[in-house]
Amino acid sequence: MGFIDVIKERAKSNKKTIVLPETEDRRTYEATAQILKEGVANVVLVGSEEAVKKGSEGLDITGAIIVDPATSDKTAGYIDKLVELRQKKGMTPEQAKDILLNQYLYYGVMMVKMGDADGMVSGACHSTADTLRPCLQILKTKPGTKLVSAFFLMAVPNCEYGANGTFIFADAGLNQNPNPEELAAIAASSAESFQLLVEEEPIVAMLSHSTMGSAKHADVDKVVEATRIAKEQNPNLKLDGEFQLDAAIVPSVGASKAPNSPVAGKANVLLFPDLDAGNIGYKLVQRLAKAEAYGPVTQGIAKPVNDLSRGCSAEDIVGVVAITAVQCQAQ
Repeated sequence: MGFIDVIKERAKSNKKTIVLPETEDRRTYEATAQILKEGVANVVLVGSEEAVKKGSEGLDITGAIIVDPATSDKTAGYIDKLVELRQKKGMTPEQAKDILLNQYLYYGVMMVKMGDADGMVSGACHSTADTLRPCLQILKTKPGTKLVSAFFLMAVPNCEYGANGTFIFADAGLNQNPNPEELAAIAASSAESFQLLVEEEPIVAMLSHSTMGSAKHADVDKVVEATRIAKEQNPNLKLDGEFQLDAAIVPSVGASKAPNSPVAGKANVLLFPDLDAGNIGYKLVQRLAKAEAYGPVTQGIAKPVNDLSRGCSAEDIVGVVAITAVQCQAQ
């Protein structure tokens, strides 16, 4: 059974309600049909009955909950709550009404905030910034979390590295150039996410173009400092660095380049020094190794809301919904 099949089984065991607000996109309906058929989650579609009927033509989405912001009896309460949350930013009832009736991502986040849904998945036709803005404004960060970050869960076929080919790549979706403190925080969050989703011990490698001092540069210094902070803050975590990628995941190279490290050659959580490296890395592995890439999955938001790559397939949406459902169970 592959990684995502296991996640789907876990999602089915305690069904959660996930909002899919992008009802202008055909992939949303294709994913909904599959989610309902497999019993992965309950699905809420935000939009008018007419638009949903037209968009889902030829697909069986019987069982999906359709919520039209223009007619829902919950909308008035959502408007009041949004005004209350954004009062200091000058939000008026008129502005709140306009946002909630016309920006379905905001409406979906309000459903999660008010407990009418457990989580949300969006991003097939919206940027990461558009998906996360309402979350950060309305849901805020999880208590005890220093910053919100994003990772890709990579499932690489026929791969002996990582956890049977399963890895977390972070941050590959959100933080452009994290400083050492931020990088250390992302490492801790990513280890927690790996434990939750893969149910194996996280082994974290802080990546660089240098292994244990083999190169000198300010970029290397950043990763060295991040490693020091992360170790100090998480003494029980298997975490080490700085590593070149091969030293982090290939046992023979790890043994040769970093013989005294408990992480070298065994890593399953890969921490990239910046967003360029993370984004390039996940796309290389996805395309060249034909890996399944689920994400960007967010960590650090008070309730689970996840992003999608705009190049995603309906199948990818199903996978991210299952991951989101498992995150909701952990809440």
